[in-house]
Amino acid sequence: MRFFPRLSTVRGSIFGPVIGLSMAVIALQSASAMEGTAVFADPSKIVAVGGSITEIVYALGEEKHLVARDSTSRYPNAALDLPDVGYMRALSPEGVLSVNPTGILALHGSGPKEAVDVLKKTSVPFIEVPERYSHEGILEKVRIVGKALGVDAKAEVLAGELDAKLTAAEKQTTSIKERKRILFVLSIQGGKILAAGSETAADGMVKLAGGVNAVEGFSGYKQMSDEAIITARPDVILMMSNAGPPVSDDELFGNPSIASTPAGTARKLIRIDGAYLLGFGPRTADAIHDLAVSLYGGQVTD
Repeated sequence: MRFFPRLSTVRGSIFGPVIGLSMAVIALQSASAMEGTAVFADPSKIVAVGGSITEIVYALGEEKHLVARDSTSRYPNAALDLPDVGYMRALSPEGVLSVNPTGILALHGSGPKEAVDVLKKTSVPFIEVPERYSHEGILEKVRIVGKALGVDAKAEVLAGELDAKLTAAEKQTTSIKERKRILFVLSIQGGKILAAGSETAADGMVKLAGGVNAVEGFSGYKQMSDEAIITARPDVILMMSNAGPPVSDDELFGNPSIASTPAGTARKLIRIDGAYLLGFGPRTADAIHDLAVSLYGGQVTD
């Protein structure tokens, strides 16, 4: 999933790694990394990296701690008023440190690795939050964020609420016998389909909503051959909206391999906001419900 950063000239370009690394090195106050930290000693000025991390902070009612966010943090709308330090997978130490944070709370997978390594070696505590695309993974995120901010009790309350909502959302499709085969298309490049395999957020969401990932045999996001697309026999194509260059319906269904599938014949396509669909945060139970309804309609039980 790719989001495009909105960087200001004050924070500098994410494409200036040499300058960014130099400034970060100058900013070092300690030779040892602050890794292994579980609780921020001073949570007054936290940079949140990762849309679900920012959402959790707001869901906990602890947004007063936030001094900046990354460009994938687009919900709630109030978060957009915070300074943007760049796209979570293309961070620069310069941009993150420019807001003088007292702590960095980052989702696993933030990068590039070189920039994250530099940030971990500064005197600013860096807490990395694991990303697991599952019901339990969401609750784990909530508890880690709550602990980091010193609000464990509030995190347990939120985790309990989300646990109940997620359980209810997953039960809505338990009685459905014929499961839809879903092909998640991330993008089309040169006429080739980039699709989601196992161990991806898309795969996790499809399963939670009672669907079957039509793709087998690989993990991550990979380009598929025309033969592999046809063999996958998807009933539905699932895509993100508001994330990356748009792909029109005509371009999608005009693709020969897609046109040869049941989904192509029926022109069955579901588009859902990317951050909402794949965020694995406080809104995921609602996203599961919405995807399930889009797949099965009246068969979904409340």
